[in-house]
Amino acid sequence: MDVNKMTVSVNKAINTQEVAVKEKHARTCILGTHHEKGAQTFWSVVNRLPLSSNAMLCWKFCHVFHKLLRDGHPNVLKDSLRYKNELSDMSRMWGHLSEGYGQLCSIYLKLLRTRMEYHTKNPRFPGNLQMSDRQLDEAGESDVNNFFQLTVEMFDYLECELNLFQTVFNSLDMSRSVSVTTAGQCRLAPLIQVILDCSHLYDYTVKLLFKLHSCLPADTLQGHRDRFMEQFTKLKDLFQRSSNLQYFKRLIQIPQLPENPPNFLRASALSEHISPVVVIPAEVSSPDSEPVLEKDDLMDMDASQQSLFDNKFDDIFGSSLSSDPFNFNNQNGVNKDEKDHLIERLYREISGLTGQLDNVKIESQRAMLQLKGRVSELEAELAEQQHLGRQATDDCEFLRTELDELKRQREDTEKAQRSLTEIEKKAQANEQRYSKLKEKYSELVQNHADLLRKNAEVTKQVSVARQAQVDLEREKKELADSFARTQEQQDVLETLKHELATSRQELQVLHGNLETSAQSEAKWLTQIAELEKEQGSLATAAAQREEEFSALRDQLESTQLKLAGAQDSMCQQIKDQRRILLAGARKAAELEIQEALGQLEEPALLISCAGATDHLLSKVNSVSSCLEQLEKSRSQYLACPEEISELLHSITLLGHLTSDTIIQGTATSLRAPPESADSLTEACRQYGRETLAYLSSLEEEGAMEKADTTAIANCLGKIKTIGEELLPRGLDIKQEELGDLVDKEMAATSAAIEAATTRIEEILSKSRAGDTGVKLEVNERILGSCTSLMQAIKVLVVASKDLQKEIVESGRGTASPKEFYAKNSRWTEGLISASKAVGWGATIMVDAADLVVQGKGKFEELMVCSHEIAASTAQLVAASKVKANKGSLNLTQLQQASRGVNQATAAVVASTISGKSQIEETDSMDFSSMTLTQIKRQEMDSQVRVLELENDLQKERQKLGELRKKHYELAGVAEGWEEGTEASPSAVQEAVPDKE
Repeated sequence: MDVNKMTVSVNKAINTQEVAVKEKHARTCILGTHHEKGAQTFWSVVNRLPLSSNAMLCWKFCHVFHKLLRDGHPNVLKDSLRYKNELSDMSRMWGHLSEGYGQLCSIYLKLLRTRMEYHTKNPRFPGNLQMSDRQLDEAGESDVNNFFQLTVEMFDYLECELNLFQTVFNSLDMSRSVSVTTAGQCRLAPLIQVILDCSHLYDYTVKLLFKLHSCLPADTLQGHRDRFMEQFTKLKDLFQRSSNLQYFKRLIQIPQLPENPPNFLRASALSEHISPVVVIPAEVSSPDSEPVLEKDDLMDMDASQQSLFDNKFDDIFGSSLSSDPFNFNNQNGVNKDEKDHLIERLYREISGLTGQLDNVKIESQRAMLQLKGRVSELEAELAEQQHLGRQATDDCEFLRTELDELKRQREDTEKAQRSLTEIEKKAQANEQRYSKLKEKYSELVQNHADLLRKNAEVTKQVSVARQAQVDLEREKKELADSFARTQEQQDVLETLKHELATSRQELQVLHGNLETSAQSEAKWLTQIAELEKEQGSLATAAAQREEEFSALRDQLESTQLKLAGAQDSMCQQIKDQRRILLAGARKAAELEIQEALGQLEEPALLISCAGATDHLLSKVNSVSSCLEQLEKSRSQYLACPEEISELLHSITLLGHLTSDTIIQGTATSLRAPPESADSLTEACRQYGRETLAYLSSLEEEGAMEKADTTAIANCLGKIKTIGEELLPRGLDIKQEELGDLVDKEMAATSAAIEAATTRIEEILSKSRAGDTGVKLEVNERILGSCTSLMQAIKVLVVASKDLQKEIVESGRGTASPKEFYAKNSRWTEGLISASKAVGWGATIMVDAADLVVQGKGKFEELMVCSHEIAASTAQLVAASKVKANKGSLNLTQLQQASRGVNQATAAVVASTISGKSQIEETDSMDFSSMTLTQIKRQEMDSQVRVLELENDLQKERQKLGELRKKHYELAGVAEGWEEGTEASPSAVQEAVPDKE
């Protein structure tokens, strides 16, 4: 298809006239997208239209674009996605208008955007939404989660469609026949596409909801059912209202939804669902299908009118066979001047006639267009009247059929009337039977109620009986136990009775023998007396045993009471001991934290501590882990007070880590820019206070249950954020140059140390030549300690080289040393940075020593330089031993050399402090000979000097802050520090010697 033809069709379809879009123009645009396999031409034309300023153009654009998304080439969606944001902006802009087409355009643009997003997210759905059940299952990939989400998106899609549907109907005056007017048809025409979309979306939503109800509980899908009911009611009402409009009756057959919505709780209801089908009948004569005046028609009209004008011209002036129709030279009786005047007059008349002809053409074209438009309207009205006529005919046929049906019904009614009497008789009999059955039913209901009450009473009695049975069983068991004990006593009693009976029998035998033998009476009396005596002794022994048993019982009860008291006392002592241990651990932690907070107020005490940001961050991470362990151990202690060991350990560890974190944060702030240093110091101070508050809450068990570490965690977060901002950047060195650069820097470091040693000897020679007394003694001691420090550093550098060679040889494999250095670039950068720092520190320390010997320098500068060079060598040690094996002999030698450097550094600091003290003692002032006026004068001079020094101190602090800020900006290039490097400054912190 020609691009020009599609451009013309787009311009004709999207115009400012308030009429519906012509179907043939929209069809041409659709065919054009299939021809060029996209919508580039469409958008190139649309982008030139003033859609943001003309609501009618925007409304027709939405209608045409909707048709292209439904029936155009699939690439229409891809080519249109880049304009999605522009459509959203245009929708918001038109949404500010509350009259006319403004709100309609806003809602229609929102629908188009929703449609584009839905089909982009679900590419399996075609533009016309026509899918089989199998394709719908494939779209969800047989996953219930996908079906759930797909249903939600379809609800959103259908809601936008219904919103446009409802808004268009609300904008029309339904009391008039708006569907037969061009303005009404212009608003109703896009609803055909909406009806097509809604029918498919409704069908798919019903099927997906049945599928979800077969997989998920009904309560989970309550929201889906409520939303479906709301949309079902709206869609049913809109379909009903649309089917009554004359405009839709001849263009589309709108389906009707069922009276009641589907019952998703009954799975078999899916078989009762009928998919709504929208039928578009064959094209009928309508305004959309009428031809319009095309360019060819105008050209034909122009040609015919031109021929008519030529004939009229020949009739007036006559025809001529010559090539020049205005050549009048051959006419007789007219001279040349008259011919010229005649020609001029004819030219003027021709010009006038030409203008009239143009006006006639324009008027005829306008009249023709009006007539064709009128013809179209009349044909539309004729079609409407024809349709109304057909509808009237159908109504007549329907009424005729209904009349016949009424006649048949009347005959049936007469027949029914005859049988009505019999039915009434039967009804009376049935009524009597019903009354009897009703009375019987009432009796049954009453009996049933009585039975229910009796059943409740019986159930209650059964419950009481069961409880009584349980009590009886318990009493029976107790009686059984009591009976068992009684039985034992009964057995003893029976034994005693048996013995008594035996004794009685024996007594009877004795009496018999007594009767038979009077001689043995004395003997038997004696035996009886002995037995009685023995019986009395036995009774006495039994009484004694009973008294002993009572005493033992009392002693047992007393012992049990003492044991219970001892147990209570022991428990109390254990609780007190736990409380004492907890208080001790807490106080020790608080004391350690308070000491660290005290050092915040005296940062000069930490000048020898090399603050490392990544070491501070590691401490913060350790504290975070400790807090988690502390919370866990606190919960265990509250649940089981015997589990106190973990809590004590966590409290002690928290105090230690908090102290280290505060000290490390203070040390880090000494090398940070002023703003960051102040923020970090304040964060450390607040962290210490919150930790002390938390520890104080652990004093009582009631407060311990409410103890919270949230404030501590927030403070740690602030410290961590500031520390991450202070992390410097790394070096920018090519990896292939790292190997050579390591050797160069190590050689340069050795050379710098040799040069520093030689220079110290020269300074010492000059001092011996020019100084005497105390000053010479101080200089010799300081320079001697500096020389010892350089010798120790020289030994450490040699040990570091040996260890690096061992590391490279053991770790490179088949690779060359340069490749090994390049592979471990961060470790190599750490070595380079450490080597540079050692050489630089040696040079600076020699300069400081030279100035001190000359009397121009300060002893504090020499002390600071010694600490700096010690820190640099410690960094070199840390960088060297990162990749070393733990059992390496070279590593042992390196560590010994590191301890030698620390000792030499301490010697430099000690000699410097001693020398400073000696010099200050010799320079002390003698005020014994000064008068009051002289002392006052000196006092005023000292006050002036103090003010000057304070001013200088403030300026130097500002300068120091700027220098630190610049240092951090250039740290990545100048020193090679980088987050995560093997030779990180945190390793250096562990090797820096403490201040002596």
